[in-house]
Amino acid sequence: MRRRAHQPLAGRTAVITGAASGIGRALAVRLAEHGCPVALADQDAAGLEDTAASLRTPVLAERLDVSDRQGQLAFAASVADWAPAPIGAVFNNAGVAVSSSVAAAAIEDDEWLHAINFEGVVHGVRAFLPILLDQGSGAVVNTSSVFGLAGIPHQSAYCASKFAVRGFTEALRHELAGSGVRAVTVHPGGVRTNIARNGRLHSDPKGLGRTRDQIADEFEALVRTTPERAAEVIHRGVDAGKARILVGPDAYVFDALTRLTPTHYWSVLNRLEAVASRRAA
Repeated sequence: MRRRAHQPLAGRTAVITGAASGIGRALAVRLAEHGCPVALADQDAAGLEDTAASLRTPVLAERLDVSDRQGQLAFAASVADWAPAPIGAVFNNAGVAVSSSVAAAAIEDDEWLHAINFEGVVHGVRAFLPILLDQGSGAVVNTSSVFGLAGIPHQSAYCASKFAVRGFTEALRHELAGSGVRAVTVHPGGVRTNIARNGRLHSDPKGLGRTRDQIADEFEALVRTTPERAAEVIHRGVDAGKARILVGPDAYVFDALTRLTPTHYWSVLNRLEAVASRRAA
């Protein structure tokens, strides 16, 4: 079957969830600079307003809880009525974090995370996919993580959600073959966002007595990829027609290790993290 040529994102409408900060905001800024009208959504109304105010392009901004299926459908209807150009991509980017051992996990925290990280992606796809299929073009771009490539201690809920996003998106990609619509999985490594600082944490999962801010500070000291760099890599990857986008050098390390040693990668990653922590200190 002959592959259809895909169109670059420049000038086409971009839909972005989690747009109040981090990668979502950086994507909005970058795509607006490339002439894209942008439809933005986030539960953080103040941050969303700040993002929208920084852009010089047509903007639709709506407060949205991505775990709300009806809210997602209503947002898609608003975008379809408003969009001044065909939709080039829908970035299902919103996400949250929980850090806990499995034994100490609060079920409510895990349910909260899964409703946003996985079900929010599914709702976004189902809301916008009919629009993309009707126009016969566009991309669904779902944010997984390097934690969707490897299971990491004290991140069971997060890993489960990101593995789920990966599997869902890859299955969708095969279903869409020949339709003109693409499904893309994004696997960011460590990016300097507020996800760790805003995540749910009841106690230090390593038993070291660290506070949420101390854990977030340690995370942020280790990461090297900025949201702006992540947005650049994602934009270029979508324009290049990639089905799978790795963001950051650590993402390539995770990818290689899980292929080379699929049951023992953590022993290597743990040693690498210890070295990186010493250097950061």
